[in-house]
Amino acid sequence: MRTGKGLRGAAVALAGVLALTACGGGDQAKESGPANLRMTIWSANEAHLKLFNEIADEYKKANPDVAGITFDPLPFENYTTTLTTQIAGGNAPDLAWVLENSAPDFVASGALLPLDDTLKKTDGYQYDDLSPATLKLWQDDEKLYAYPFSTSPFGVFVNNDLVKKAGQKTPAELIAAGQWNWDTALASAAATASATGKAGLVVRDFDYKGWDNLSTFWTGWGAQAWSEDGKSCGFAAPEMVDAMTTLHKAIFTAKALPGPGTTADFFAGDAAMTVTQISRASLLKPDGFAWDLVPLPAGPKGNYAVVGQAGIGVLKQSKNADKAADFLAFFTNPTNSAKLSQFFPPPRQSLLNAETLAKSNPQLKPEQLQKVVIDGIANGVVKPSHAGQAELSQQVRAGLDPLWKPDADVKAVLDSVCTKIQPLLAK
Repeated sequence: MRTGKGLRGAAVALAGVLALTACGGGDQAKESGPANLRMTIWSANEAHLKLFNEIADEYKKANPDVAGITFDPLPFENYTTTLTTQIAGGNAPDLAWVLENSAPDFVASGALLPLDDTLKKTDGYQYDDLSPATLKLWQDDEKLYAYPFSTSPFGVFVNNDLVKKAGQKTPAELIAAGQWNWDTALASAAATASATGKAGLVVRDFDYKGWDNLSTFWTGWGAQAWSEDGKSCGFAAPEMVDAMTTLHKAIFTAKALPGPGTTADFFAGDAAMTVTQISRASLLKPDGFAWDLVPLPAGPKGNYAVVGQAGIGVLKQSKNADKAADFLAFFTNPTNSAKLSQFFPPPRQSLLNAETLAKSNPQLKPEQLQKVVIDGIANGVVKPSHAGQAELSQQVRAGLDPLWKPDADVKAVLDSVCTKIQPLLAK
């Protein structure tokens, strides 16, 4: 199999640049005068940025040696590539939001500053309150290299107005009847799309590119991208073939999901349902449609949950790494974690209960928080991640491209994905 330069580009950039960052970090001259910190993030949402800036302003008041703190939103679809480009170009941020799919590369690279000592020594931080399970992805040799800023299960937001207009039972009614599963969810989505002219169900941030977001679907079949030890491809397994066959029929036969090239924004009222996380609740308009938030539908293997994680790390390359780590400790202390939990479920065990989360999430009911967030964190599996994720992701995406056609041979396509990535997994 020939691997093109385009497919290797992101992988080389991530692995190579991070290694250079790790080696060169100690040579960076400290910035003279008050520090200016920059943190890359994936969200440009106004509500998120408003809260971030409020916390930053509070920190600056107590720390005159920090002149400014800037939050730099990068587009989600190419976030890691853009971040890597900044690092390679000598424009590395002081702090960076790291997505779970690139966590193994960032954590193992040595490019990030260990955070344990700073967090543990910060007065009132309560490091022991952090759930050990949420830290695993961000640790290496018992050191923490990124704070698990958001451990957020996926749920389904529902436009009840559209569903009812199509004469369908709402997901809440299906749940009450013990009938909320992917068969009924896809049937309802297809019927609603047909009756209203709107989209049925949208897997947000998938758009036939972000394939790892489909783990919110295939996990219900017991499928996985690769084995637990990361050495064996899972795309050709019978469970994955069944899941992707169901998805393919839902897209091209039932029209339950918008097809390739078609976009639909649930939060603008253009779809009946969307699979996403509670951080998106801020996009709901108070005077908009009647909505609900429910857990992922049950799959053939029963009820399940999928969790997306994001960590915040401090780049060793930063000229103000120590001050950046100090700000991170303030940004994620118990008080600010409670504020941030409005959008980003924290790793703090003291905050992971519906009553506490409801105080900072007025849009969501305690029952929704319990079933989607609390239960999801307790029982969920994290989206796929692997060392060398950049090249793996490119290969999987390219391998799945032939699947998004009406006449695709699902099994043959999935077999070919494994042919492409097995050599990478075996490294």
